[in-house]
Amino acid sequence: MLGNLLIISAVSMGGLGAALAGFLAFADKKLKVDEDPRIEALTGILPNTNCGGCGYPGCRMLAEALLKGEAPPNSCVAGGSDVAKSLAAYLGVDAKEHKRILAVVLCKGGHAEAGRRATYRGDMTCTAANLTGGDKSCTYGCLGYGECVDACKYDAMAMNDNGLPVVFHDKCIGCGACARACPRNIIEMHPEDHKLFVYCRSRDKGAHAKKVCSVSCIACGLCVKDCSVPGGVVVKDNLAVVNYAVAPQNDESTKRCPTRCILSGIEPQVTKAGFHASKKS
Repeated sequence: MLGNLLIISAVSMGGLGAALAGFLAFADKKLKVDEDPRIEALTGILPNTNCGGCGYPGCRMLAEALLKGEAPPNSCVAGGSDVAKSLAAYLGVDAKEHKRILAVVLCKGGHAEAGRRATYRGDMTCTAANLTGGDKSCTYGCLGYGECVDACKYDAMAMNDNGLPVVFHDKCIGCGACARACPRNIIEMHPEDHKLFVYCRSRDKGAHAKKVCSVSCIACGLCVKDCSVPGGVVVKDNLAVVNYAVAPQNDESTKRCPTRCILSGIEPQVTKAGFHASKKS
């Protein structure tokens, strides 16, 4: 009796499984959506780094957006102008001008310049240290634990001996991973033609800012006065800010800065080979 019951149960379960398999096969055939082969072709043109610099989770998603006309051919920061031209040619559209985007670390307050207010003994990541404020007296500057360097997939960054991240101008593809990793937002993405930067994020008043970091902006306003275009550089919330829409990208605004926190044209000087050569010397 029990044996018959087991046989009936097994046959019933097998029949149910076969029926469900048949239904799934039928549904797959009827509901299958054929993918546009152009998506595969566009994905093949893209570098498939899946860096996210275009604003999409991966290259395949960008390919779909390109095909729908939701993204321009120059969206791929990792591919640069060559990939932009190839995408435009395939899509039969005009290739828009491709501007190289680079990461810029807007802090120069390393071990030598920034004071310490405590000894930090927690998890050695910027995210963790930021929860308690870290060990630096400046609560706006780089925490120095290299989370941005760890986030870079292209070996385009390193920590220097002064405890600050360095971006290699010749290797950066502008994906923005380092900027997204920084809990204090001191890394910004800028077009290559931006040359003038205020290397400070402090909003503290001048006296206190200078006390905690020797290269902080003290909101003296000399850069504002020295800029040849009105409104090219302004002071907002105790910090000099460059208006890239109008500000000349030369060094005219930097010459009288008492702390040397506003500089022009130094980013292209930092290369991977030069950095490692200086470490050996």
